[in-house]
Amino acid sequence: MSSDIVIRAEGIGKKYLIGHKTAQRDNTMRDTLMRSLAGMGRSFADLARGKPIISGDEIEEFWALKDLDFEIRAGEVVGVIGANGAGKSTLLKVLSRITELSEGRLTIKGRVASLLEVGTGFHPELTGRENIYLNGAILGMTHKEIKSKFDEIVDFAGVEKFVDTPVKRYSSGMYVRLAFSVAGHLEPEILIVDEVLAVGDVEFQRKCLGRMETLSKGGRTILFVSHNLNSISNLCSRALVLDQGHCVNDGAVPDGIETFLSLLTRDQSALNERSMELRSGPIERVAVKIAGTSEVRGDLETGMPAEFQVTASAREDIPGAACRIILYSMDGAEIFRSASRPYWSVPWSLSRMPATATLQMPNLPLTPGEYLLGIMLEVPYERTLFEDSRFCKIVVKPPVSSAVELPNFFPASPLWPEHKWTI
Repeated sequence: MSSDIVIRAEGIGKKYLIGHKTAQRDNTMRDTLMRSLAGMGRSFADLARGKPIISGDEIEEFWALKDLDFEIRAGEVVGVIGANGAGKSTLLKVLSRITELSEGRLTIKGRVASLLEVGTGFHPELTGRENIYLNGAILGMTHKEIKSKFDEIVDFAGVEKFVDTPVKRYSSGMYVRLAFSVAGHLEPEILIVDEVLAVGDVEFQRKCLGRMETLSKGGRTILFVSHNLNSISNLCSRALVLDQGHCVNDGAVPDGIETFLSLLTRDQSALNERSMELRSGPIERVAVKIAGTSEVRGDLETGMPAEFQVTASAREDIPGAACRIILYSMDGAEIFRSASRPYWSVPWSLSRMPATATLQMPNLPLTPGEYLLGIMLEVPYERTLFEDSRFCKIVVKPPVSSAVELPNFFPASPLWPEHKWTI
């Protein structure tokens, strides 16, 4: 491997086995018992052979990554972009040595620090101070190295008042600030960052991007996953675009973003509408329907009422959930965001029965054109249930009525128009 190449992937792939239960009709107790015994027999056989135990009558092979080849040089800042399920998180877990490869060869030169989930490597019962030393040790740093950087880490994270408080009492924002600060200040040769920066506030996101830029100028290599295309454009010199586990573009960032946006609408039969079935996780299905209340086919029109309906079903009962909607311009600039909670304290209970949260705007303040809609389902301050920052593409048309004036601006900063939520 060349001296300046720090990561080389040669035909790497990651395969998972997924179990499915086939529908059975007119079962007798004997049939049910025999299938259960057969399933137990297969499980014991797999255990004896050292194979993972997969429940279900049918086993499906699912390749999260397949035939990936790429090289990353020292000091490069590489953005990894793609839709949900494209394989981004799996790739980062493979690079972080969290997940083993199913095929191919991966060579990494240098110490790797990864920030894949909020609070990864933190112990909830330990204080912030204790977790800094614990997390630093997990990343391979000595006690002396951590001590020399301790004050900088605490100051960057902004948790001075709570450094001796158990982190189980931290908000999700405090968690991610401290986690990023540890990973960013311990100066690994390779830093891998997932979309966790979305948890922090705007000011902290700017600090994080500034810190990553400083690290890259110091010769550190950074892999950055984000749905914020502006951040990718500003920070990264190269983009890897993943689609269904394959790399479909590896090159300049503008070309990567163009490829990603074309993939986004490739399978959509209709604009302003989309549904998604999820293979795993707490959420089973998410569907979005966006319509205007004008008399012309329900199209979205500038200056006219608009309605955003998000319908979801879950694999478990989830009380106290919230729906968050984010609107972006096509170049990734955020225009508007709102959540059903906690701003209006509207509870939304999710279960196997579909439930709908609706955002209504009496006056859509967008100029005619194309936009992207992001969806997040969450239990506020506890966990994210589903997130897709580019769930579907929407189109806003000029108003039919000449009495409606077009806005004389394109939103350059986030808007806060009049709106309300109903559950």
